[in-house]
Amino acid sequence: MFRTTYAVIHLKSISHNVQQVRLAAPYSKIMAVVKANAYGHGLLRVAKSLNRLVDGFAVARVQEGVRLRKAGFQQKIVVLEGFTTHIELQNLVDYDLDVSLHSTHQLEILNDQTQSKQLAVWVKIDSGMNRLGFKAHEVHAIYEQLTACGSVKKPLNFMTHFANADDKNDSKTTQQIALFNELTANYVGEKSMANSAGILAWQDSQADWVRAGIMLFGISPFADLTGAELNLKPLMSLHSHLIAVRSISANETVGYSGTWVSSHATKLGVVAIGYGDGYPRHAKIGTPVLVNGERVPLVGRVSMDMITVDLGLDSNAKAGDKVTLWGENLPIEEIAICANTIPYTLICGITPRVEIVESQSVI
Repeated sequence: MFRTTYAVIHLKSISHNVQQVRLAAPYSKIMAVVKANAYGHGLLRVAKSLNRLVDGFAVARVQEGVRLRKAGFQQKIVVLEGFTTHIELQNLVDYDLDVSLHSTHQLEILNDQTQSKQLAVWVKIDSGMNRLGFKAHEVHAIYEQLTACGSVKKPLNFMTHFANADDKNDSKTTQQIALFNELTANYVGEKSMANSAGILAWQDSQADWVRAGIMLFGISPFADLTGAELNLKPLMSLHSHLIAVRSISANETVGYSGTWVSSHATKLGVVAIGYGDGYPRHAKIGTPVLVNGERVPLVGRVSMDMITVDLGLDSNAKAGDKVTLWGENLPIEEIAICANTIPYTLICGITPRVEIVESQSVI
């Protein structure tokens, strides 16, 4: 079957990337973060590949955790955003999901509802992210209230989230680690701080559990490094085909609003991909694209269904030839920089129109 636009998920890359987590954090259990449809790679597809490799999963929302349980996954599953309603709380209990508890609103719901089973809780401490979690002066009182709550399993667990761990020169992460350790020093129960950046750059953040996210998908959490430079293997590559090759003369414009003008005669390749597929709308002129394995620059604006590349006057490329938008020899981190975004938005932004192809190959 001829596939116009498709993403290949290289499933064997997962075990390699998990091994890199083990090497970096040998004394911690691994919580694989598979929120947002496993960062666009397919929740159940990725979880199945991780099933015997990791110690637990983390998701953002209750329905993601429920979906994993219904699919038969037995490991610990932590819901990072917690719950906001009685119904969500009941789902957490019914499906044996751990939960991040980060607000007094949640505590009120817990005290207002009697469950048949106790809930496993991770107390979220705001150590500097200023998004979710209890401030330092609140932690002891919350601990006392949860300890007295019959609906909660004991001992309590604790977690925090880093704001700037992707910047290895920023002292904020050191401050967050120190504050979290100070606040939890006298409490038993398991603890978790490190995300992917923490795993790779902040060894002191590797507590009982590490939460591996973006690195599992072969992508660097750092702006100045690619996944390949960290010995990670990308899980996703994105491909399409040329649907036309056209010759133009010097001083002709290309695409909407004529944002690119040819300086000389050349051949243009029209590729069947656009922002309707998840290719970044703001990819700048010159963004690299691979046609038959050769780098060529994007020219003109990205449209909903197509992009245009400058093949060069002597090109032999033809309609039907393979195009790679990111993957082998074209790091997604490089494309993200060209689009003034981050790799997370690219992999999470692949739309349903793009066919997903599973592969046992490794890039």
